[in-house]
Amino acid sequence: MTELQNQTHSADPLKVTFWGVRGSIASPGPDTMRYGGNTSCVEVQGGGTSVALDGGTGLRRLGSDLMKRGGRVETHLFLSHLHWDHIQGIPFFTPAFIPGNKVTFYGEPKGSLSLKEILEAQMTSPNFPVPLSIMRSEISFQELEPRSELKMGALSVRTAPLNHPNGCLGVRLSYGGRSVVYTTDTEHDLSGVLDENIIELARGADALIYDSMYTDEEFTTRVGWGHSTYSEALRIAEAAQVKHLFFFHHDPEHDDTFLDEQLAHYRPQAEALGIEVDMAREGVSFTL
Repeated sequence: MTELQNQTHSADPLKVTFWGVRGSIASPGPDTMRYGGNTSCVEVQGGGTSVALDGGTGLRRLGSDLMKRGGRVETHLFLSHLHWDHIQGIPFFTPAFIPGNKVTFYGEPKGSLSLKEILEAQMTSPNFPVPLSIMRSEISFQELEPRSELKMGALSVRTAPLNHPNGCLGVRLSYGGRSVVYTTDTEHDLSGVLDENIIELARGADALIYDSMYTDEEFTTRVGWGHSTYSEALRIAEAAQVKHLFFFHHDPEHDDTFLDEQLAHYRPQAEALGIEVDMAREGVSFTL
């Protein structure tokens, strides 16, 4: 892992690692190698607890790393929503197949379908060769309301609804006086009114990971698709008084050079607001 510099280390650190930062569909290749091509998966660690935020294709790499750490693996897997790019790594999450490990899935049911039924459907013939029931770890499912407060091991967790087709949950995780907020897959209001759900969730957070899939120009032809922009990320971060902003859920068409250019464009604006800003990059960790 690559550690971001100039971070404040406390006696009770909260560590965040990006395992997948791409949106919509995995996009591996020579033009996306630096920022990464795997879809959404972010690990948050604190007090001996590991929480995976989303189960996109980046979840496979997290699973491999968890196995290398040795000992029994106990993971809390929070699913912001159930679109393909956020669950396709689950059938390849090695710790879930190993007896003695424990995996708890968190997410919303949809209509008459339970969270378990939705995940089972992904691993059904002829779409996948083995069922979810083949997983031999201790598996459990905890269904969430749009506004939930709970504990995941040592971490305090709070959720809020986001504006996305079929629904989505933002989440705030806190430990040791530090907090990180994850708000992927959300679309802002064209009128310019800020999303109070996100502002309240992110208020005073040490770090905000925000759906920054489009430029302002791109967004004009993608209204209703359920995603946001770099400029809106800055507006939200300023209103919520966030210390560190990460642009996240990169469009699969945005290569490394494009992302470099966007970061160079928005970083001076963020610095003028007193906000540290980075482009989420696969393989990078930061500690609060």
